[in-house]
Amino acid sequence: MARRSQTVMLLIALSAIFASSIMVNAETLSTIGINWGSQMTHPIPPPIVVDMLKANGIKKVKLFDADDWTMSALVGTNIEVMVGIPNDQLDRLSSKYSHAKDWVKNNVTQYFKDGGVNIKYVAVGNEPFLESYNGSYLTTTFPALQNIQKALEEAGHGDKIKVTVPLNADVYASGSNTPSSGAFRSDIEDLMNQIVHFLKEKGSAFVVNIYPFLSLYQNSGFPVDYAFFGTGSRSINDNGKQYTNVFDANFDTLVWALKKAGVPDLKIIVGEVGWPTDGDKNANPNMAKKFYDGLLKKMAKKEGTPMRPGPVDIYLFGLIDEDSKSILPGNFERHWGILTYDGKPKFPMDLSGQGNNKYLIAAKGIQYLPAQWCVFNNEAKNLSTLSADINYACSLGDCTSLGYGSSCNNLNSEGNISYAFNMYFQMSDQDVRACDFRGLAKIVDRNASQNGCLFPVQIISAGTRTAVTKAMFLGLLAALLFV
Repeated sequence: MARRSQTVMLLIALSAIFASSIMVNAETLSTIGINWGSQMTHPIPPPIVVDMLKANGIKKVKLFDADDWTMSALVGTNIEVMVGIPNDQLDRLSSKYSHAKDWVKNNVTQYFKDGGVNIKYVAVGNEPFLESYNGSYLTTTFPALQNIQKALEEAGHGDKIKVTVPLNADVYASGSNTPSSGAFRSDIEDLMNQIVHFLKEKGSAFVVNIYPFLSLYQNSGFPVDYAFFGTGSRSINDNGKQYTNVFDANFDTLVWALKKAGVPDLKIIVGEVGWPTDGDKNANPNMAKKFYDGLLKKMAKKEGTPMRPGPVDIYLFGLIDEDSKSILPGNFERHWGILTYDGKPKFPMDLSGQGNNKYLIAAKGIQYLPAQWCVFNNEAKNLSTLSADINYACSLGDCTSLGYGSSCNNLNSEGNISYAFNMYFQMSDQDVRACDFRGLAKIVDRNASQNGCLFPVQIISAGTRTAVTKAMFLGLLAALLFV
């Protein structure tokens, strides 16, 4: 009888531990969202992406626009959405209130209803105050923000949907490299003070993008271990508060800037944080895994930062690689995804932060173009245009994996040429005209991948499906006409 009682007690204890683990996982995932970008030549159909999000327990997404197909795919899912307004719309939305009113009607109201899209935030612009923009959006961002807020309130959404402006961490700085010296940039200090007080008044949040990778990329002398989470050799003492990683130091620099601006308790959301997997010597799956492992374990502990203890809401950047993003900041820009272009996980990742070495569930239902590749024709005689053809292929394709320290950096000269030709060919929907280059290229059905470098076969996206269907229809029509 005693043995039976002990068995029952053990089962109860195990059940409690299991239930506790489930609760920890759910709580952690509730603070973690992901950025779903759309700057790719062959986007995965949104319904497939949404199914993948649900399969992985991802409950929050941040969008950069209000694309109807994407928004429609999110209907009825209860996934929390931060919908975005691109920078190129700020001028129009700031110039007339009626434009903001129309935008809210068309991009919020039509989806925000019982059983619709669970919209929580409208992100007005994206990093509009970047110094590299040379002030292009300084006069339009705040008026656009105010107009969208007014339109939300007038539509009856103001108590449920909040406006914000995702900002890069370059809007604040520390003169002494310690968080307590943090303050908003002098050239935008007045503007930032207006914005943060407006956000506070409306019960919204400050959204900031923090990238430890960029600290490493932009400064060759930056200590590598300080970009990650753990007990590295680098540490900063700021009036008794210890900083062992740049994420915490950056976050708390903002906390001090907000404190000095008079809104010390304004909610902070990390709108973008992540690590790229290609395009630079420090961008690879192993380093990305190390970064995310540390970040997610930190989120699971709800330890926050020295100045802001407790849970932190974050959006990982990003979901899927985007092969048409600008590479002005660096070749790594097209490789931020935790998933490949076709929705496959790049490395083990436990979103719950419990350290389980498991892969995310991949996208299901992906269809590919035919298994064929465009490669260099080594029998070609006239090579006079080769250099120009490679430049052309790379300018319209994606050669970012060929750079120093990147995944395809070890190819020989013919391999480099073939890679450039194939990327252009695939991104052109395998159009035979995209694999000619005046006889310098040829199409093969043998996998051209080599030396650990993937030569991809592109997926069939919405645009491709339409083109294929149209071609089949025209072909069928022609056949019927000539019968």
